[in-house]
Amino acid sequence: MLNFERKGNGKETLVLLHGFMENLSIWSDMEPHLSEHFSLLKIDLPGHGQSEILAEVHTMELMADEVKKVLDHEKLDKVHLLGHSMGGYTSLAFAEKFPQTLKSLTLFFSTYFPDDEEKKQQRIKSYRIIKDAFPHYVRAGIPNLFNPDERDILEGKIEIALETALSTNNLGALACVKGMVERTDKKHIMENLEAKILVLAGKHDNAVKTDLMIKHLPDRTNVKSYILDCGHNGHWEKPVICAEIINTELLHNLPKKLVL
Repeated sequence: MLNFERKGNGKETLVLLHGFMENLSIWSDMEPHLSEHFSLLKIDLPGHGQSEILAEVHTMELMADEVKKVLDHEKLDKVHLLGHSMGGYTSLAFAEKFPQTLKSLTLFFSTYFPDDEEKKQQRIKSYRIIKDAFPHYVRAGIPNLFNPDERDILEGKIEIALETALSTNNLGALACVKGMVERTDKKHIMENLEAKILVLAGKHDNAVKTDLMIKHLPDRTNVKSYILDCGHNGHWEKPVICAEIINTELLHNLPKKLVL
């Protein structure tokens, strides 16, 4: 079973799925600001943190199945599910397979679009360097995921992100990259899921086409979106704001498409 940690005794369970080359420790800045009404379930996805590599290719569906095993083990029937980046892709696959389990789905600096052909080719070209020169791959990529206008004040957070990524098993990372290449379009989830859908996006996110994603969000009363003045890592760049949006939207209601 995947490695996981539980924190808090709130009545509402919020499941947190980290992104690529991350682990369950990434939520530490947000945790103090998340509502006492939440019980947090933090999970290490396959090949990350203390969870084992399960296959040569970690598809989003495979990872969703493993997340479901954790929920079943913990006897959780209804949860709020939040995923950062790759964790968001996994959350969409989970929503497709187990929609009845969800009270809400939060795409946290992630997207429902599949990789375009250019992105797929970039990922495929990265296979060898991930396998043979992983530290170089990490150091070349991680800083670009933060708001370039705030690199100076985010220096400490960038170092934490680098350390976290470098601690990842490179073969686990490779299995997930191969899985991300195989992702399919999940816009139909956004259009049809009955649970509440919350989207948090970064104005300076180089990993997600924020403008395009927000533009094509379906106009439904259960879909809410926020654009923050940050890059790809809201949990490190704007943890307090992100936590307050989550508290408000999942436990109360605010006008849709409020831009911060």
